[in-house]
Amino acid sequence: MLTKIREKAQGVFAWVILLLICVPFALWGIQNYLDFGKEAPVASVGAKDFFQRDVNKAYAQYSQNLQGSVDEVALKQQVLQKLIRDEVLLQYVHDKNLVITDATARAFITSLEYFQVDGKFNKKQYRALLNAQGLSSAEFLGRIKNALMMEQFQHGIVDSSFATTYDVNSFFKIQNQLRTIDFVTVAAKPSFGPLTDEELNAYYQQHLDDYRTQDRVAIEYIDLALSDLANNVEANDEQLKAYYEEQKELYTTKERRKISHILFAVNAQISDQAALEKAKKALEQLKTEDFAQVAQALSDDKLTAKNGGDLGLFEVGVMEPAFEKAASTLKAGEISEPVKSAFGYHLIKVTELVPSVTQPFDAVKDAVKKAYQTAQAENTFYESGQTLTELSYENTDSLTEAADALGIDIKKTGLFSREQGEGIATEAKIRNAAFSEEVLNGNNSEPIELGNDRLVVLRKLNYEPATTLELSEVKAKVSAGLTAEKARRQALAQAAELKKRLQAGEAMEALASESELAYEKDRNITRDNAELPQELIQAVFKAAKPVPGRPTVFAVGLASGEQVVVSLTQVKEGVMSDEDKKRMDLATRNIARAFGQSLFNAVISSLQAKADISIRSK
Repeated sequence: MLTKIREKAQGVFAWVILLLICVPFALWGIQNYLDFGKEAPVASVGAKDFFQRDVNKAYAQYSQNLQGSVDEVALKQQVLQKLIRDEVLLQYVHDKNLVITDATARAFITSLEYFQVDGKFNKKQYRALLNAQGLSSAEFLGRIKNALMMEQFQHGIVDSSFATTYDVNSFFKIQNQLRTIDFVTVAAKPSFGPLTDEELNAYYQQHLDDYRTQDRVAIEYIDLALSDLANNVEANDEQLKAYYEEQKELYTTKERRKISHILFAVNAQISDQAALEKAKKALEQLKTEDFAQVAQALSDDKLTAKNGGDLGLFEVGVMEPAFEKAASTLKAGEISEPVKSAFGYHLIKVTELVPSVTQPFDAVKDAVKKAYQTAQAENTFYESGQTLTELSYENTDSLTEAADALGIDIKKTGLFSREQGEGIATEAKIRNAAFSEEVLNGNNSEPIELGNDRLVVLRKLNYEPATTLELSEVKAKVSAGLTAEKARRQALAQAAELKKRLQAGEAMEALASESELAYEKDRNITRDNAELPQELIQAVFKAAKPVPGRPTVFAVGLASGEQVVVSLTQVKEGVMSDEDKKRMDLATRNIARAFGQSLFNAVISSLQAKADISIRSK
């Protein structure tokens, strides 16, 4: 249950990155800002207008992150509502004069992986990506500041929320509740004569949607891949060796140092001088005794002492400077002089030392070549992506112009459905785009990002609408469906009769015996029970508590068609287990964050109710 209470609030910031900043950071979105002077807005928040192109762009970026088919109309409505909510919040934080400094925004920008090469901010890539979007650095900085202001406001509410001990105890009382039930299972078994043609036809007519083929589409597409561009990059040994020297650390295995220590603590009882004297005395012992044994006997670091003082692999930046200096300069097997830290004095020994090794050029030449080709092709990829974006938008009824300009062949697929396809159609993003309203109407799709190094634009080649199959073609399927339906209805009727008799006071055991049904008595279950069907578990914990002498009786339908008739006889309040107590801090944080997120949502709803919002009805 705790995993369902999210530790990190989801809300403004993730959407701001996608929608407010308007730069899909993977980074190809069409800038639809051409001659829309007469277009009516679909919604307005104060003086801010949102047009259909804004919704389409946000939808395109958001839907690319979804797997499987999506309801385009419903999702566009959600996107529009999110645009409105975020604009309401943005206007509010500006009215309240919240401020994010340029330095803070720049620090955030440099931390984004989209602008980094080999883990470091790269100005060349930063400018290339912004140029591809037609954004100046100042404009982008402003949008980032807006996003961070909104996040700051959200955190101010969410992070200030708290959960009391009472809240946490109440949660575990409910979460760990134990419920006792008796139940019988009524199987969905056919017990009727042959099906008539009239019954089959009636069932078929009532379930026509079940016998429809899926609509299918075939597409043609341009597939711009960084790997393809990289393969065309020529590279001689001189260039590769120069690149190898620049990136040598990538082909270098860092030094491996494992250390142990003996700590002589300085505290209220032991003075600095006394600890130092103990360390010096121990150092003399180590001339004739084993380091691990002395550590076990003398070290004040009891956690590591039992393992002979072992601290594991040495990492720079974890220990104090004096400790790190000694640990990084010792030879294998060498023991340091007493080293002072905030904890006291240490004797340090390097127990394992594997020197740093750089692989020679000839051994990694193939890897160097691939990395060099990729690095050289990146700018071409960004520029080609911009060309593909522009030409596919300017020529919405053809891919030929973009393909000719890029020197890329137009590829084609066979027919595929919304749920599955072959080749590139195995990608959910491709299927979603292929069945979008825009593409089915004969236009090119928005650029579709497949990872950070592949960009696809597609258009409809052929479309086959869904059709309803004739009864003669699906008679066996109709017969199976009707048989299962009649069996379910019989099980439902039998369960209803059993429930009625139980409520009248008859004993479940006797009823089960009479009807030859599987019967289980006094079954204790918790919410995380994995043995019984989830439909049953959920119904049991939604049921009203029984009153003394009068159990709560109800029936539950299962996906299998079976019916379970349940008598809830007892409810015991949950108690915290030892494992729950260990997770007390986590539970408190998660419950507090859930409270905070709920409060934040309420604040946004309140701001939205007061804002000047208009939405154009279609």
